[in-house]
Amino acid sequence: MDNSVKRVLFVNSEIFPYLPESPVANIGRYLPQGIQERKKEIRSFMPRYGCINERKNQLHEVIRLSGMNIVINDVDRPLVIKVASISSARMQVYFIDNDDYFHRKSIYRDENGEFFSDNGERAIFFARGVLETIKKQRWAPDIIHCQGWISHVLPLYLKKAYIDDPIFSDSKIVLSLYDDTPKESFPADLKEKIMMGNISDKDVEILNDPSGINLAKLAASYSDGVILGSEGVDEELVKFCRESGLPILDYNADAIASGSYIEDYNSFYGQI
Repeated sequence: MDNSVKRVLFVNSEIFPYLPESPVANIGRYLPQGIQERKKEIRSFMPRYGCINERKNQLHEVIRLSGMNIVINDVDRPLVIKVASISSARMQVYFIDNDDYFHRKSIYRDENGEFFSDNGERAIFFARGVLETIKKQRWAPDIIHCQGWISHVLPLYLKKAYIDDPIFSDSKIVLSLYDDTPKESFPADLKEKIMMGNISDKDVEILNDPSGINLAKLAASYSDGVILGSEGVDEELVKFCRESGLPILDYNADAIASGSYIEDYNSFYGQI
């Protein structure tokens, strides 16, 4: 079964060295390299947060992939794609960028620690930006691995709005859950802003209460497998995933520490 997985798309909230080391950022950095070393093609994406130094990290715009507009809440916003290379890993990282959403100096909170009111819109823009860019590249992934809460809109979009596109018709979603689920709720109109294509009100009814936990549950509902990426994942969320009957790969601290988790994740992809 594992031989059927040839292309893996990584949709990351954080990647080291573009952001400081953390459990999520380190997996975002080393997992794609390890999967590539196992003879699979990979693509890796993250948001271009304003705190990322473009000159130091040698980011540059990919003109042929930029230039599209994404409409959220009746406002057109340009999608800008940038790329950088991690030469030691022989790996490129693509960045989803937009002046309105990603040119602030902090990631999810302002200088007073307040959760940005448009974080939900930023997650929508990120998900659609990744999927539209992959379409433009005409690169059909077998597995799409979502990591970090800002990727949690993508599973819904893949399974409901993009599934008829031949690029994604055979794609399976693996969702890594961490202890980064926002404790805050998103604005009440998040559900309306997410709507597009064939998505119905019933598909997103869990967002009648637009909490971070419910957005994560929505992501799990449209995923094909779940990885518990840290030991602090919300218990309610873990219970929801187990009761759904999804294949689950449990957190293994020793495997994370030793790096052997890469082989475990690679095998998990083949089981989905």
